[in-house]
Amino acid sequence: MSERNAIRAPVMGGRRSTTRSKAPPSPIVPAGSIAGRSLMIVVAIMSFLACLTLGAVTLVRDASLDWQSDIVREITVQVRPVDGIDTDAEAAKAVAIATATTGVASARQLSSWENAQLLEPWLGSGLDMSDLPIPRLIVVELASPDTVDLAALSERLGKEVKGASLDDHRSWTDRLKAMANATVIIGFSILALVFVATVLSVVFATRGAMASNRDIVSVLHYVGAEAGFIAREFQSHFLILGLKGGLWGAAGATLLFLVLSFLFGRSIATPEGDQVSALFGRFAIGPTGYLGALGIAILIALMTAITSRLTVFRHLASIE
Repeated sequence: MSERNAIRAPVMGGRRSTTRSKAPPSPIVPAGSIAGRSLMIVVAIMSFLACLTLGAVTLVRDASLDWQSDIVREITVQVRPVDGIDTDAEAAKAVAIATATTGVASARQLSSWENAQLLEPWLGSGLDMSDLPIPRLIVVELASPDTVDLAALSERLGKEVKGASLDDHRSWTDRLKAMANATVIIGFSILALVFVATVLSVVFATRGAMASNRDIVSVLHYVGAEAGFIAREFQSHFLILGLKGGLWGAAGATLLFLVLSFLFGRSIATPEGDQVSALFGRFAIGPTGYLGALGIAILIALMTAITSRLTVFRHLASIE
């Protein structure tokens, strides 16, 4: 008689009961136990937190790439006032030099009211700044940043334009890269902690399930049931629990991001919405984030199954 039949065939008075043999076999680990439901809730919470972390990392990474792309495609030329020199004429000369440079799409000087808006946070509004020595700012947009020789452009501006200096915003780009990399590292560290907590939860749940079914497991083991068979019973049970909990957590995180994206999309014309849009775009994690959430749910389910299997093997080895 095979192990599975030997385990599941009830015995009554030394003879098989033909009536009970037709009933569906009972699993070693009850599917609807309180411990199982509790573990599924814990796994769902862990999956929810992991998907939130992944979504936040995706948002920050995508926003950082957009910021860097915008920054590297734009440089600024500043023409400071010099005594005895017509600053506007020098600014016009700088615009002509920048426009003639290979790889430059356009160059324009900021108007007086744009300069006033830039200085308004420090000087306030309604001031007459016509007599102030305000530098002229020239915004240069690059069509192909890789083909522009910024060093040559800066040297030419310094020689031909009085008081001119070029700012390529590289310091800001480096800071954004450092911030994005730090955010990604922190995010993956949190993911690792969530996975560790999930594994520990599964270990304790498996031990609890084995403790509540210690007599059954011991009898099966002593009558010759292979450890692989017992481990498969626990593995399939916890795989289903892990998959259910992982999918529930991933679905909750996905729904949260969809709701937030919808709400921020409706407030895009408000000052608060514009600020969020400037930081995170349309606050959408995109297909990568949603596929990542599904991947986390499946990964947590596999981790749950493998952890329970290894825990069962360690327990059976300890009772031999």
